Amino acid sequence: MNQYEAVFIMNPVLSAEQVAETVQKFKGLIEAKDGKVLNEEDWGLKKMAYPIQHKRSGFYHLMEFQAPGEMIQGLEVEMKRDERIMRFLTMKMDKHHAAFAIERRKKMSNA
Repeated sequence: MNQYEAVFIMNPVLSAEQVAETVQKFKGLIEAKDGKVLNEEDWGLKKMAYPIQHKRSGFYHLMEFQAPGEMIQGLEVEMKRDERIMRFLTMKMDKHHAAFAIERRKKMSNA
């Protein structure tokens, strides 16, 4: 199992329930394919550096998870198909990236 980090931006016209439903959908996809969500962060509505689909802001969400490598392609295809997702980036975490993420979480929980 590899460790991954995915950040996705959702359409700013979504309600809080729709945002939560979208996040739950992708969390469920990961867990259905024998993956495990390690951490989630809701970064909220943020202004973007440049417009995407004529929108200047979006709901940002970060998800760290462990999953088999062959599952990532299916997850990304599903993100492309979902009209609520405007952009996404999935990165495989190496040991240094994973250690940094753990330290960042510790600092955030102490703040």
